[in-house]
Amino acid sequence: MKYKCLVLDHDDTAVKSTPDIHYPSFVKALKSLRPEIELSLNDFVNYCFAPGFSGLCKDVLKFSDVEQQYQYKIWKDYVNENSPDFYPGFPELIKEYKKSGGIICVVSHSESEQITRDYTLHCGLKPDLIFGWELDEHQRKPNSYPIIEIMKRFNLNNTEMLVLDDSKPGLDMARSCNIVFAAAGWSHSVLEIEEHMRINSDYYFSTVDEFKEFILDL
Repeated sequence: MKYKCLVLDHDDTAVKSTPDIHYPSFVKALKSLRPEIELSLNDFVNYCFAPGFSGLCKDVLKFSDVEQQYQYKIWKDYVNENSPDFYPGFPELIKEYKKSGGIICVVSHSESEQITRDYTLHCGLKPDLIFGWELDEHQRKPNSYPIIEIMKRFNLNNTEMLVLDDSKPGLDMARSCNIVFAAAGWSHSVLEIEEHMRINSDYYFSTVDEFKEFILDL
């Protein structure tokens, strides 16, 4: 086994959630909070890439605390009503990796409750550890807190872990702890994002099958 622990993003890495859940819920909130602003799916993806979702809400759209709570409620309703599909082949990858003795940790801007639901429903197991949106901001990626806690919990060093993520916050988190980073390229639809991830990642995988062959030594 190349790595004892996989640190996985959830949205647009494991599950297809942005087009079906995160974007439409945000558009719904935007119609009430900023009706003069139209945001395409590509715009939304770009902003979530940089400056990140928090930056989009606080710095770009300048949501107040009350407005952020309203947006959160709209999003929460969408998430509760919809369980996104995993990318084809991803559940099988997870099961085989676990059978081989691997550790699965999830670091995501979704909440732990939904991540647990999705893994239980589609993979028949729960991740060993989850760091979700419900944590304080300094404990979420791109901060190093999740990586440090994973290393402590499972007595790992930085050469025994790999971060898989489609986004810059995951890349920045991995770099903060000198962890190998693999880009999940199967969700990329914006050329500029793909180019950035190809240039700055240790590995770039265009399909789930490519990553599966790499991580399981097939």
